[in-house]
Amino acid sequence: MSASDAKQANDHPASGGTTTSHAERRALLATCVAAAARGAEIVKAGAARRDTLTWESKSEFDFVSDVDRESETVIAETIASRHADAVLLAEEGSPDADATRGLVFIADPLDGTTNFLHGVPWYAVSIAAMVDGQVVAGAVINVATGELFTATASGGARRSGAPIHVSTETEPRRSLIATGFPFSRHEDIERYIPLLPDIMRATSGIRRNGAAALDLADVACGRYEAFFELRLSPWDLAAGLLLVKEADGLITTMEGAPCPIASTSVLAGNPTMHHWLFETIRAASARHP
Repeated sequence: MSASDAKQANDHPASGGTTTSHAERRALLATCVAAAARGAEIVKAGAARRDTLTWESKSEFDFVSDVDRESETVIAETIASRHADAVLLAEEGSPDADATRGLVFIADPLDGTTNFLHGVPWYAVSIAAMVDGQVVAGAVINVATGELFTATASGGARRSGAPIHVSTETEPRRSLIATGFPFSRHEDIERYIPLLPDIMRATSGIRRNGAAALDLADVACGRYEAFFELRLSPWDLAAGLLLVKEADGLITTMEGAPCPIASTSVLAGNPTMHHWLFETIRAASARHP
């Protein structure tokens, strides 16, 4: 995949190109931040009563709790109070909402639920605003640390108000790569495992923290040189996609196509490391079809 091909994929409308005004994008970002902050308050309160929470299973290894649902409820209330006609596409209550037209907010009320339930301090609330299929604003709050990541289309990406940029590291041996292990679809494991040896041998290491929104935020601010995962949902990646793009990174599918706001694979990184990881994964996949 050439740099120009990756750039073309990154410029797909879902990555942030838009006809909305700067003022409109800022207003939508304000809603994302306000809704995420309310959701984060619920999650923090839930952490204080973690031992009393009931784990429910969406699938064998995919869990949900009342905290996820309560966070989504206050997110929905906040959005409805500001944008009465908006659609909410959210993980727990409305995962099948139509996100193709008009104003849509895409929310993960608790990204990293398994971390949260185990007391691992790495989980987030992630919200993006999309207009006619184009992501125009997004916010991710690391609930455990309080870090706030924000972005608007053509307005840059920020961490706690300060501009951020993807890493400038171009040597694989000095690079740190983030990933997400398959956990709910066992058929993905056989495809995933052969990808690891070449990456592990060539880089400083691989990290799996268990919250994709934060992985993408960390690519955007330069903590990781790149990130990949075989399968993410719209609420996992919508805000993070815009963060990476606005921090001058590249984000595509693992096949190099434009990254849709849908169930998809994801490959993100600074331009050099995105290209290197794409070629490394492609070579490994060819040896293990």
